[in-house]
Parts: sequence; C-alpha cells; structure tokens
Amino acid sequence: MEEQTTKLLNKTFILASILVLGILVFFVGQMILQNRSVNLQNQNQITVSGEGKIYAKPDVALVNLGVTTQGLTVASVTTSNTDKMNAVIAAVKALKIDEKDIQTTNYNLAPQYNYTQKSGQIFQGYTLEQDVQVKIRDFTKIGDVLSQATTKGANLVGDLQFTIDNPEQFKEQARAAAIAQAKANAQNLAKESGISLGKLINVIEGSNPSPIMYNSARALGGGMVASAPVPTVQPGQQEIDITINLTYQVK
Repeated sequence: MEEQTTKLLNKTFILASILVLGILVFFVGQMILQNRSVNLQNQNQITVSGEGKIYAKPDVALVNLGVTTQGLTVASVTTSNTDKMNAVIAAVKALKIDEKDIQTTNYNLAPQYNYTQKSGQIFQGYTLEQDVQVKIRDFTKIGDVLSQATTKGANLVGDLQFTIDNPEQFKEQARAAAIAQAKANAQNLAKESGISLGKLINVIEGSNPSPIMYNSARALGGGMVASAPVPTVQPGQQEIDITINLTYQVK
C-alpha cells in the first residue's frame, strides 16, 4: 500500500513539474516574440525634432520686501516687526498696488544664542523676519516701491525679477513653430533618404526653462535708501523655448 502511494506521489510530482515547465516555456516564448516585435516595430520608425523660440517682453516685476527685528522678548519683537511691516504694506498699497499682488512669503521667529567656551550657551533674545513678495505691473512704480518700503522700515529688499504673468499664449506660439519645424525636418529626411512616411504615432514635448532676469539689491536699515535716486529698470525680454519630437512609421 505504501509503495503504491509513493508511486502515485512521484507521478503527481512529475506531472506537476512538467506542467510548471510548460508554463515557463510558454511565457518565455511570449516575451521573446514580444521583444522581437518591438524591435521590428522600432526599426520601422523614425523620430524627428523641432524647436520653437518666442521672445516676449516681461510684463510683471517681482520684488521681496522684508523686515527683520531683534529684541529680548517675543512681545517686543512681534509688536515692533508687525508695526513696521504694516507700514511697509500700507505704503505699497498707497502706490496703487492691488492687495492680491502682495503676498506674505515668510514669517520666522527664532531665539538667538551666543556660544562661549567659558559660559556655554547664552540667550541673546529673539529675531523675527517677515517677508512679502510684491507683484508690480506698472514698471514705472518699481523705484517708488523700493524707496517707500525702505523709508517705512523694510531692511531686507531685493531679488527683483522680471517675468511674464501669463506665458501660455507665448508657449502656444512656440509649440506651433516647433511642430512646423519638426514636420519640415521629417519631410526633408524622407526626401533625402528615399523613405516614405507613414502615420504619426507619437508626439513628445519638452521645454527649456526661460531665464528670469534678476537685479538683486539689499537695503540694510530703514531710510538708508530713501534719498537715493530712483533706479531706471530694464526688463529686457524672455525666451520661451519648446522642443517637439515626432515619431512616424516608415512604409
């Protein structure tokens, strides 16, 4: 009885092994066929690229205005800093800058310590830094914004940037130019190589980040820049760059 049971188990094991091996062979064969199909398909394709560049004049200036205050207590620091920042914001609004174009970007209160070998860590008080980013749409107001902000107590002023508020319209123009160039390149390649283009099967878009112009400045101490001449700004122009890759089947 035991011998018959052992023979039955051996047969079952052999059959199971054959079944598993058959399944593995089937899947390996499918993978090989699929890989060959993909390679053959890739051999019957070409990819061409085109680039579209549009140059546009920036229509928005961004500037950071900050107030940093130091003191021994949280109450004194926050009160002083808040009063100065409120005065800065009020001065900016008085220049007809819309409230939606003034955004708080940083509010950081931190204790300050001094380290000495003799006494170790010594508490020095608190430092509070608050920053707002102002979006200026009328470039003739840039100098006034900087001057008024420093007069009212802003002691961290800088990172003046010129950018485009709505770049999509220019991206569409650059995209259209890139597609037209890619199609022309495909036609020229087909003509020179003697191949026939088939169906367009893939489109990939890439964009290069447009450089933003910076004009950094820093004012340390309220009122230090109030008597300085108002600067003349030169926004220049920005480059909108789109790359298109088109993949065609080859007949």
